[in-house]
Amino acid sequence: MKPPKGLQPLIDDGIVDSVLRQLKSGKEASVFLVSCGGSVRCAKVYKEAEHRGFHKLAEYQEGRRARGSRDARAMGKGSRHGRREQEAAWKNAEVDALYRLVAAGVRVPQPHGYYEGVLLMEVVRGADGEVAPRLNDVSPEPEEARQWHAFLIRQIVRMLCAGLIHGDLSEFNVLLAEDGPVIIDLPQAVDASGNNNAFRMLRRDVDNMTAYCGRFAPELLDTEYAFEIWKLYQDAELKPDTPLTGRYVHDETAADVDGVLDQIAEARAEAEARQRGREAAEADD
Repeated sequence: MKPPKGLQPLIDDGIVDSVLRQLKSGKEASVFLVSCGGSVRCAKVYKEAEHRGFHKLAEYQEGRRARGSRDARAMGKGSRHGRREQEAAWKNAEVDALYRLVAAGVRVPQPHGYYEGVLLMEVVRGADGEVAPRLNDVSPEPEEARQWHAFLIRQIVRMLCAGLIHGDLSEFNVLLAEDGPVIIDLPQAVDASGNNNAFRMLRRDVDNMTAYCGRFAPELLDTEYAFEIWKLYQDAELKPDTPLTGRYVHDETAADVDGVLDQIAEARAEAEARQRGREAAEADD
């Protein structure tokens, strides 16, 4: 097929030999099968911001570190430089997450490099040797659904132990390889310790997997793994192999809302004072 614009620089540099076919065109990127030195790989070409359909970007990027204080300020102000840095951070997030998760033993595609805004990865293949289907395209037997659910919950735990939350996990971005599920699509991966939305996103990931598998094994719908996992994480007791029950006893004690709001206001005032001090010091320099 005719090479898309985003892949032409890799062809010109000899990194990619040819484009075989397009696999999908999603809200954040298009994925192609390409030939690289005798191997077939996936090439993920990220779309520019104005062409992406992924919304609420800010809540996912919270907690990600810019390269320097100037970049961080520019991203916060939304300047042209800041938008460029934000775009680069979005594209680099999946690359960083993949290498980090592979090292942590999470079942994700093996990355093979990032060039000119294109991520090269292994091709995940199904039992028939073809490109693996998504879970959404498969109807498992009840026992298979139980096994997949247990495996995916364990993968979510392993990701959290590596400091990350997928943030958009569902049956649409899990592939069924010959030897089990593989998690894909990580540009929105969340920093678990630096994002105020971390638990909500973890819970959504867990609930999405439970809802899908629970269609075939309904007893899974009664589990509460997200609360159990998060409590262990907060208590620094979560490890990749920590035993889980799927049960959680909720605290019925009424929350001190006014006290919490006072603490938030005090912390915000202190943070603003520190920021003014940094800006004043940089202006003096």
